Order: sequence, then structure tokens, then C-alpha cells
Amino acid sequence: MTTPYQQPPQPQTPQQAPQWQGGGPSAGYTSPIPVRRAHLGDALASEWTKLRSVRSTMWTLGVMIVLMLGIGLLTALVISSVSSEPEIPSGQEVLSLGFFGVLLGSMCVITLGVLTIASEYGTGMIRTTVTACPSRGRVLVAKSLVFFLLVFVISMVITMTVSALQLSILGAESPSGGSWLRATAGVSLYLATLGLLSLAIGTLIRHSAGAITIMIGVVLLPLVLAMFMFSDSLTALREFLFDYSIPNQMAAFYDEGIRVSGPSGWEPLWILLCVTAVAMVAAFFSLDKRDV
Repeated sequence: MTTPYQQPPQPQTPQQAPQWQGGGPSAGYTSPIPVRRAHLGDALASEWTKLRSVRSTMWTLGVMIVLMLGIGLLTALVISSVSSEPEIPSGQEVLSLGFFGVLLGSMCVITLGVLTIASEYGTGMIRTTVTACPSRGRVLVAKSLVFFLLVFVISMVITMTVSALQLSILGAESPSGGSWLRATAGVSLYLATLGLLSLAIGTLIRHSAGAITIMIGVVLLPLVLAMFMFSDSLTALREFLFDYSIPNQMAAFYDEGIRVSGPSGWEPLWILLCVTAVAMVAAFFSLDKRDV
């Protein structure tokens, strides 16, 4: 029995979920954006956006350009102003003047390679990255491709510009095609691969300062150690460190190696590619298996 002030109980009906929660078509909002699977192109676009939008990229690449371009041109200008020899230097001798700028510029490439991934661990951005792209192998491939192509293109433009200006300033003869290719494309490939090795070390270490320190040691320490090995019993080790130190391998692209017995031609690039491939495989398993 109900009073005038009471309503009879109503039967409860289940509420229908909105369409975006799995409800029927008549209840809820339908997004006009098509749903599709993410692919490598999306990861490449994301990594390119991150790499070009951070200040460290612009500063590091800017310093690299200033070092490679400035030191190369300054060396040529100094030689042309103090040289009193009437004979024209060979094109190969002029190309070798770009070695000093490339060696210093490699420090910038190493730094940028490490920061490309290690900085995300420092800021925690790596969690957002792997959430947006759960395939961690795809993340590593995208970072590697974007970084490698960026460094290679910039290095190629700078080395070609420096080489052409040096030849013009010193009035040297044109070098052979092979020498020109090694001093431009070869050195650029070597720098970009060295940056990939730095990226792999940054993935393994997950700490910017630590990874940069390790890479600087890899570049300079073998040569420094070899210079202070005076004992005859260490002769074999000293020669090995001289031959396969990274500065000596870079100089080999200009046919100006520290030692004649070391790698020559394109051999330094193949050696570094093998080392980098091993490091990248280790970086892939580290990124895939370890927590972020």
C-alpha cells in the first residue's frame, strides 16, 4: 500500500555503456579518426620531432659545424699566409688538413649520440616513449636511423665544403676521385657510425655523463696509453694501440695515418661497423629486457 506522497517502485533497467566503452551505436560518441596500427614511419616521425626540438641537438651540431668548418679553413689560411714555397701542394696533402677539425668534431657527435637516448632516461621521457611505442626494438631502430642520417648528411656537406675551400685557398691540384670520396663520404660515414656506437653505449649505461666519459676514453685512451709505453716488452701492444686507435683510423681516410702498418683505405669503416653492430645487438637486448 502506498501513500499519496510515495511513488511505486520502478523496475531497474541496465544502463547501456557509451559506444566508446563498448556500448551500442545509439549511445555515445564515434570518433572520426580511423584506428590503425603504428608502424616504423610513425616512430621515425616521433624521433625526428624529439631530436630537432631539443636544445642540445642544435648546440651540439652547431659546435661541430664551427669546429670542422672553422679549423679547416683557419688551417688553410695560415698555411697560405706563411708558406713561401712556389710549388703547388698536392690535392691529397690539402685534404689531410681537414683531419684536425673532424677529430674535434667527433667529440660533438659522441655527445649527441649518447644524449639521443640517455637523456630520456634522465628525464623519465623513456617511459612515455615505450608507452606510445611498446615495440622497443622499433624505438631503437628509429632513433638509430634518424641520428645516423642527420649526422651523415651534415658531415658530408661540411667535409665537401671544407675540402673545396681548402683546395681553392691553397691553389692545389685536384685530388683523385678515390681520395676525394674517402675524405668526404668515408669520413662522414665513419663519424655517423661512431655516433651510433655512442648511442648503443648510452642505451647500455643509461647515464649521459658516464656514457660520454666511456666514449671519450674509447677514442683517446688507446693512443695516450701507447705514447707512454716505453718498455720493449710492450712493443707489440704499443703498435696495436697505435694502429687501431680511432684517431689513427680517421687519419687513414686522408692517407695520413700515424703508422703505415695500420688500417688503410676503407678498412677503418668496416672495423667500426663490426664493433658497432655488436654494441647495437647488446643495446637491443638491454632495452628489451630491462625495466625503464
